[in-house]
Amino acid sequence: MKDIAVQRIGILLSKARETIKDDAELSKRYVYLARKIAMKAKVRIPRKWKLWICKKCNTYLLPGYNARVRIRENRMSHLIITCLNCGNQKRYYLRRNKK
Repeated sequence: MKDIAVQRIGILLSKARETIKDDAELSKRYVYLARKIAMKAKVRIPRKWKLWICKKCNTYLLPGYNARVRIRENRMSHLIITCLNCGNQKRYYLRRNKK
């Protein structure tokens, strides 16, 4: 069941990416369904997809279209993704390679 859930999540999120420019509401619905499937099946959404989902408004974030991506270097290097629809910001710390 978990394998099927992961496959469905991948399909829904790839469709969300394809339809974001044409129909934003349909794209939001795909993201919403993918998150519901993940919660119901108790499966984590893979990080490659999770990075590009806004938790606040359930939109698929496409850099340059409805998202802003910045790299900051205060204390530790981190990536900031800002949703241009709702203004929500997500911060991901970048690891340094150890010598």
